[in-house]
Amino acid sequence: MFGLVVRFSLRPGGAEGFDRLVARTLPLIVSSEPGTLLYLTHTVDGDPDARIFYEVYQDRAAFDEHERQDHVRAFLAAREEFLSGPPRVEFVTVADGKGMPAGAP
Repeated sequence: MFGLVVRFSLRPGGAEGFDRLVARTLPLIVSSEPGTLLYLTHTVDGDPDARIFYEVYQDRAAFDEHERQDHVRAFLAAREEFLSGPPRVEFVTVADGKGMPAGAP
C-alpha cells in the first residue's frame, strides 16, 4: 500500500471555490480509480482556510495512475488559484490500523 497526507493552505476567501473544485473531482476518483482505496477530504477546526486530504492507494503504480487521470490533472491545475502557497505533502507507509483492506500490512 502507498499513502500520503496533503495539507492545503487556502487564500482568504478561497475555501468555497476550492471545495467546489473538490466536489467536481471526487466523484470521478470514486468511479474510475479502482486502485484508489481511500480518498478523504477534511476541513480543519479553527482554521477555515485549511484542508487536509488522506489518500491511500493499492500501491505506487495506482498512485501514479491517479496522477495521470485527466480529472486529477485538471484539479491540480485549477487548485492553484485557491492556494496561498504550495501544499504540504507527506508520503507515508501504512503500517497497521482499523479499517485496513483484507491482506494489507
